[in-house]
Amino acid sequence: MLRVGARGRVALLLRLDRGLARRATAEAVGTGLLVAVVVGSGIFAQRLSPHDAGLQLLENSIATGAGLIALILAFGPVSGAHFNPVVTLADRLLGGLSTSDALTYVGAQVTGGCAGCVVANLMFDLSAVTLSTHTRSSGGLWLGEVVATFGLLMVILGVVRSGRATAAPFAVGGYIAAAYWFTSSTSFANPAVTVARSLTNTFAGIRPSSVPLFVVFEVVGGVAAVVLARFLYPTIRAEEIVVPHEAAHD
Repeated sequence: MLRVGARGRVALLLRLDRGLARRATAEAVGTGLLVAVVVGSGIFAQRLSPHDAGLQLLENSIATGAGLIALILAFGPVSGAHFNPVVTLADRLLGGLSTSDALTYVGAQVTGGCAGCVVANLMFDLSAVTLSTHTRSSGGLWLGEVVATFGLLMVILGVVRSGRATAAPFAVGGYIAAAYWFTSSTSFANPAVTVARSLTNTFAGIRPSSVPLFVVFEVVGGVAAVVLARFLYPTIRAEEIVVPHEAAHD
């Protein structure tokens, strides 16, 4: 027979496991839907505007920005709506997540993102997985990813520090839509999405061999943003990244 203290510890562990499972599920589903928006709107843009790359990018960026706003509003209260390993890394560095919880988040994000890409391919009657042949590899593109990810994290952390967390979904969605246009890389800014986008040989795709350095420079941009944010906003509340959500002990 378990002593009362032991039973209490078991109950606490079960509660923690359920809470983490709920948050990880929100991250997986949210990231999957985000990738489905990115890839699906890219495919549809190619079909609707086959001879106008600028219009394709406009259609893709509007859909992505709007979809991101909606997904953050929907899943934010559960997990914070990171949908991005770099955002999760920032939360870990700022003390909002334990290492094990952060790894769980990242695993959920990558898994969900890949599933979202497969679903997007299937929706448009394509093979479930077709590795992209779109090479994205140059110094300008890598710098574009540093800038895109740095800007994304600064927007998130700046909004959190200002106490306007309710504006975060709109700030993040607006920034990503804009970054499609002012960065050379069209702002992937998300390692999970980058990996997932290698599974589609369509408008949004990236050749698998181009993925590792994109991810490296996304992390560089994210870490640089955290360093600057610690200096500019020393009292950031990690539990409000991207929006206020269930704490790790809930």
